[in-house]
This record gives sequence, C-alpha cells and structure tokens, in this order.
Amino acid sequence: MIRVLICAGILLIASGCAGSERSSATPVAPAPRVRVLGVAQDGGVPHAGCSCDTCLAALVDPARRFHVASLAIILPPDANERKMGVFLIDATPDVTEQLHMLRDVRDAPDGRTDRAPVDGVFLTHAHIGHYTGLMHFGFEVMHAQRTPVWCTERMGEFLRTNAPWSQLVDKDEIRLPTLTIDDPLPLGSGVTITPVEVPHRNEFADTVGYVIAGPARTILYIPDTEPWDRWPEGMLKLEHLLRIHSVDVALLDATFYSLDELPNRHAASIGHPLIVSTMDRLQERSDAGLDVRFIHLNHTNPALDPGSDAQREIERRGFTVAREGAEIGL
Repeated sequence: MIRVLICAGILLIASGCAGSERSSATPVAPAPRVRVLGVAQDGGVPHAGCSCDTCLAALVDPARRFHVASLAIILPPDANERKMGVFLIDATPDVTEQLHMLRDVRDAPDGRTDRAPVDGVFLTHAHIGHYTGLMHFGFEVMHAQRTPVWCTERMGEFLRTNAPWSQLVDKDEIRLPTLTIDDPLPLGSGVTITPVEVPHRNEFADTVGYVIAGPARTILYIPDTEPWDRWPEGMLKLEHLLRIHSVDVALLDATFYSLDELPNRHAASIGHPLIVSTMDRLQERSDAGLDVRFIHLNHTNPALDPGSDAQREIERRGFTVAREGAEIGL
C-alpha cells in the first residue's frame, strides 16, 4: 500500500501501514529536518525469543515490525556543498535497513557499496541498541572511511579499548571526536546539536540526550533515562532543559506505558519513566503547545498498537507516539 503523507511541511511517499511509516521521501523543498528511523527499544519488534502477541504478529506481518529507536538529521546543500548532509543519532542493530531508509537523501554510488553513507554518527550511550550497529561500518561489511562518530570522552574510551570496536578505530573506519556536555556543535544550514547529560545505567559509559536546534524549530531527544523524579541534584531537570533550550518538540523515553505490562516487578527496578508519568508531568506544557512524541517503546508496550486503548489515551491527552519515516522540520 502506498500513502502520501504531509509531515512538517514535507511531502513523503511511504509504504506500509500506520504502524510503520517508512518513507522513501523526496522533499518538496530542501530544508533541514529530522527523520525518525526507528521507535522501538533496543531489541526491536519482533523481540528475540518472545512469543507475545505483538512479536508473533510482527513475524508474519512486516507492517507490524518496528526498528530500534534512531533519528537522522538531514541538511540541504549549502552554498559550498552539492550533496545533502546526513547524520545518524545512534547506530542501532537495525542500521542496515535504516541506512537504506536514507537513500533518497544521499548521493549513493550505484551498483556497489557506499563506504560513506552518512556524514557522521552521534552516540547516546553504550547499551546494545545504540552503538552495536557500528559493526557494519567495519572491515567485514562496509569498510567505512573515517566516519566521524561523536561521543563523550568516556564513550570514546570504551570504544577505543574494547574489541571489536577498537578495530574500527585502528583501521581508520571510524574516528571519535569528543563531545562536550552543553557545548553546541554546528552542523551547517543553521543547525546545531548539543549533548545534554542524562542519568541512566552507566555500566560502560555515560549517557546523553541531544538538543537539535534549527532555524525554525528545536528538538529534544532523550531515548533513555531514569525516571524524571530520580534525576540527581546538580543535573538540569527535564523542565529546565525544555525551558532554557526553548524546545518545540520533545522525543522522550517511552519504554513502558505503565506497571501493568510488567507483572511482579517493583517500580524501583524500572530504569525508565512510564508514559503515564511523563504525561502527568508535562500535561500543562503539552496543553500550552509543546509537541511531545514518545519513542523507544518496549515490545510489551501497548502503545505500539495504533488501535490500542493506550494509544487512544495518549492522543486524547494531546501527546503522540513517534512514527517511523515521519519528519520534523528544523
């Protein structure tokens, strides 16, 4: 099934059903924008080893599948560039398909491997859904050429000192420029990206979210975090980030909808905010115009189903679930 979508002033031609708006988009007019490449938690949907209704449906119906959460920042050619600029946020286990979702905005070589499919990658942290796709940039697959992978100093040290990621560095397939928290990095076309500190399980490296600011709109992206009320003293709270960065669109961790989907689990063991808690916390801001979109949904999350009571309640309250292929203008 082919659909024509209008999203953030950009025309998309998409195939599939409402559960998976994957686009082969051609913009009507080039403009900086973000494209959603995935909405699921690290295991994706279907989830490994799972026989729940959601995962079984995804095994037989491609339209019920969801890629692991990731964004692409797409920049139009500027006065000095002929090609579009494309940057990934996170390199997920689904990066092969997600790179193909960007072929419409890349000058990819025909008939052979593109060894520079993106202009760079920004990593959030060292959990498997967010960096393990880097393996495809390596010698056995793409054999990329000095792809910049921006990350914090601790994340960079993790990659440099642990195989097989160290081989990517040694073979000059990736390089690891260091990000500084709260320091904006210009990407071009009036777009900057700023890492912001986020609390999460930091077994191997620290965790960041990103503020992506463009000429017309600012996006806050936090796919993984501790519950909002567990952010430590001295760290900027969610509400402060929204205010000081004048955020228009917030794409936020929505791993779980409520405690009902995780029986026999104590609330303190959940390292993520619940969707219902986030809605309660941001209801006034949403009513005042903040566009909140939920992302990084676990395969157990009923909000993945467009016909569910959970998604209807989200929409009734003025929030939305992020859609693969959707674009947000910057």
